[in-house]
Amino acid sequence: MAADPTQPQPPRDPAPAQPPFGDGESARKSVADLVFDVSEKTSLLIREEIELAKAEVSQKVGSILRGSAVGVAAGTFAFLALILVMEGIAWLLNEEVFDGKAWPGFFIEAGLFLLIAALAGLFAYRAVRAGAPPLPEQAIEEAKRTKSVLEGEGTQAGTQGGTQG
Repeated sequence: MAADPTQPQPPRDPAPAQPPFGDGESARKSVADLVFDVSEKTSLLIREEIELAKAEVSQKVGSILRGSAVGVAAGTFAFLALILVMEGIAWLLNEEVFDGKAWPGFFIEAGLFLLIAALAGLFAYRAVRAGAPPLPEQAIEEAKRTKSVLEGEGTQAGTQGGTQG
C-alpha cells in the first residue's frame, strides 16, 4: 500500500533538541565549575604574586642589612688600626719634617682623615642607594603582565611592558 499524499500523515516524533554539552543541568554545572576554577586560580595567582613580592623585598632588605653590618665591622677595625698608624706617621713627620714640632703633623693627618671619611661616605651612599627603595620589581612586572592578559590585551602587551624600563 502506497501512502496517499493527500492524506494527513501522522506526526513524526522529532528527536528532542540536545544542548551542545549534554543536558542543560550538566552544561550549567560546567559553566559553574569553570567560574569556580577561574576564581580559585585567580586567588592562587594573587597569593603567589604576594609571596613573590615578599620574597623580593626580604632578599633586598637582607642584602642591605648584611652589607651594612659587614661595612660597620670592617670600618671599626680599619678605624682602630688607622688610629695607630696615623699616630705613628704624625710623630714621624714631627721628627723628620717639622724639626720636633708636634702640631703640623697632626693637622696634616686630620686633613687626610677628612678625605678618607668623604670617600667612605660617598661609597656608603652609593651602596645604600643601589638597594633602596626595596621594591619587588619582578612581582610588579608580573602583575602588570597578568593584568594586561586578563584585560584581553594578550601576550603582546605583556612582552612590550617587559621591554620598557
